[in-house]
Amino acid sequence: MTAHPQKVRVLESYLAGAWRPGKADGKPLLDAATGAPVATIDASGLDLAEALTWGRDKGGKELRKMTYHERALMLKTLAQALMDKKELFYQESFATGATRKDGWIDIEGGIGTMFAYSSKARREMPNTKVFVEGAVELLSRDNSFSGQHVLTPLRGIAIHINAFNFPCWGMLEKIAPALIAGVPCLVKPASQTAYLTELMVREILATGILPEGALQLLCGSAGDLVDHVTGQDVVTFTGSAATGQMLRQNRAIVQNSTRFSMEADSLNAAVLGPDVTPEDPEFDLFVKEVAREVTVKAGQKCTAIRRVIVPRKSIEAVSEALQKRFDRLVIGDPRDDTVTMGPLASRDQVTEVEDRIADLKAEAELLSRNPAGVSSDGAFAGPVLLHCADPLKAEAVHSVEAFGPVATLMPYDTVDEAVELTHKGKGSLVASVFTNDPGVAEEAVLGMAPFHGRVMIGNRMSARSSTGHGSPLPMLVHGGPGRAGGGEELGGIRSVKHYMQRTAVQGAPHLLGAVTGRWISGSPGRQDTRHPFRKSLAELKIGDQLVTGSRTVSLDDIEHFAEFTGDTFYAHMNQEAAERNPFFEGRVAHGYLIVSFAAGLFVDPDEGPVLANYGVDNLRFMTPVNAGDTLKVQLTAKEISPRITADYGEVRWDCLVSNQKDEPVAQYDVLTLVAKDWPA
Repeated sequence: MTAHPQKVRVLESYLAGAWRPGKADGKPLLDAATGAPVATIDASGLDLAEALTWGRDKGGKELRKMTYHERALMLKTLAQALMDKKELFYQESFATGATRKDGWIDIEGGIGTMFAYSSKARREMPNTKVFVEGAVELLSRDNSFSGQHVLTPLRGIAIHINAFNFPCWGMLEKIAPALIAGVPCLVKPASQTAYLTELMVREILATGILPEGALQLLCGSAGDLVDHVTGQDVVTFTGSAATGQMLRQNRAIVQNSTRFSMEADSLNAAVLGPDVTPEDPEFDLFVKEVAREVTVKAGQKCTAIRRVIVPRKSIEAVSEALQKRFDRLVIGDPRDDTVTMGPLASRDQVTEVEDRIADLKAEAELLSRNPAGVSSDGAFAGPVLLHCADPLKAEAVHSVEAFGPVATLMPYDTVDEAVELTHKGKGSLVASVFTNDPGVAEEAVLGMAPFHGRVMIGNRMSARSSTGHGSPLPMLVHGGPGRAGGGEELGGIRSVKHYMQRTAVQGAPHLLGAVTGRWISGSPGRQDTRHPFRKSLAELKIGDQLVTGSRTVSLDDIEHFAEFTGDTFYAHMNQEAAERNPFFEGRVAHGYLIVSFAAGLFVDPDEGPVLANYGVDNLRFMTPVNAGDTLKVQLTAKEISPRITADYGEVRWDCLVSNQKDEPVAQYDVLTLVAKDWPA
């Protein structure tokens, strides 16, 4: 193989507002396929305490000036800029050993995660600087004292210590939720592939999209980095369990109760259901998924399948099918378009994998080993398939991870036994079960769930749409208990909350409302001669209120609504049956009749700034309405959230429907889209 000449770069760290080289000669980093030098790396002599302080003071203050929507839009703009540069990253990614397909997961997968977080934050979070969580808790009978949970950004910095296998995605999936939360980041990539992370950070900073101090980069040893953390900081780690446990026990982290999230080694399993035969679609799907997880990124994935758990009768068939797939692999330099599996990240990684294979062979026999097929200075290794005949008594196959293209076949006799085998991994990021039997799916998933962060069910119906065993998704948690680290990343807005402090605030409703930016029941409302639906967002204020006239519900109304809608439920139409109902004293009005009459009382009919009603939240019917009862409505502007990229925003209205005795009949939130401006 001909080595591709590359310019050797001296990697720098971006700390305290400047690019800074280390003080010593850097360690050479080699191309995984050719062995040619790519870069040198060193972080000696850098002031990491200063960098953390600068990030907290400069970056944190700038980020907290923005709303959640502004920070989310910032991420979208940044993701678009990175996508325009993707070919630059792909070219650098080849040196890590990644094929084009492998690089797609890392590069476009990472950028796509930023897009996803930007979208979710603008949909699910308010355009404010405080995040209100859950309902108001009434703490007094007279509604004069209430409680509310709020989330605010931590005043520290998020330190992200990442693994070598995903130098782009590993960074982007962590900084996205932190930046949306309003917390600046310092990224410390694994040295072996740090040249790709450094390149991407240079491009990020060159855009000028992020405020100064929002993102820093440390290339090289972490040194005394975590010795300077505070109780307002967050440390996330992806890598080996041993290194993670060492970090978790760092004196500063322990003394300051610093938030620490860890994603570590994971002996992930794939289970073939006992209902599946070689003739079933699930068999081929299982084999395809196992083969893919063993070979994508040359098996260097935290979610890769390490344990292949198969009904005893199917061991031979699965082994043969896997080998056929491995035989079709083309192993080589990922720059070659015909190559389907590249090398490991480094020669050191090859040695590490070989040592772990030797450990596994103490309990498992070697079924097959495909030759690397490449003669070079690269870090090539072919797929290895082992077989453990008695996995319930074995230990190494459930505790030793060869972080490469290596998997162990193991038989089971019952679903309960298969579940027990997955438990022996002592906590994993993900497991999958391939079955078309609902009973098997229920037993396997519920049995495996306590030991796994994610469980995927594979079958013929989801084959085309499934994202697969090994793909962490922005909206689902990524992490696992026990050996896997006990942390959670991703998971949509759940991960944003990881970088915020949850605080219970108690007080009088109007003061609580001032803190949360919401009108709270018990606070005074503002009533004037203008209907609140006549006010644009520029005019509408939290607490603007309408108290309507009244309307009496007649028996004819109830019967007309029943016949018109087809809802002839007995409680509305049969007096004797309704009287036997423990909740009613006789025939009652439909709940949706109450909601419809309420809308008729509070809606302003003319064209105006209220553009659309897009939903109702938290609808509860509280007191039955009988014929002869009279309804009225109190409608109050509860929350106003302008959309940052549109000429309208959302308004949440508190709608309280009461009867002639002032008893609450129904309460709910009405959601409307309202123009930011409207001609007078």
